[in-house]
Amino acid sequence: VQLQASGGGSVQPGGSLRLSCTASGLILGPYAIGWFRQGPGKERRGIACISSVDPTETSYATSVKGRFIISRENAKNTVNLQMDSLEPADTAVYICALRWGRVCTLDVGPYDLWGQGTQVTVSS
Repeated sequence: VQLQASGGGSVQPGGSLRLSCTASGLILGPYAIGWFRQGPGKERRGIACISSVDPTETSYATSVKGRFIISRENAKNTVNLQMDSLEPADTAVYICALRWGRVCTLDVGPYDLWGQGTQVTVSS
């Protein structure tokens, strides 16, 4: 069972990226999924998560609220993170994680399965 984050890249401030979290050997639908990021020399922090109790139940860190949207594509077994109005402060490795539960949280601790990250760089 593996998670994989993809879709990262380099963009200018104000640009957009769409990250995807996919899984092999596992159906994501029944589980809470979180997106986290870790900048150079910084702690890993939760930025967005989506529960499976209600597919529209989401939570966002204050730093990304209104700019990022997390969503499920169950037909593709994918959880996406649409990132708009990107800022240099958004530069980080972005990582998706799964919790063997239905309710999501932005805390790192409750997550059980972590994928490899994808680099996002925002600079002019």
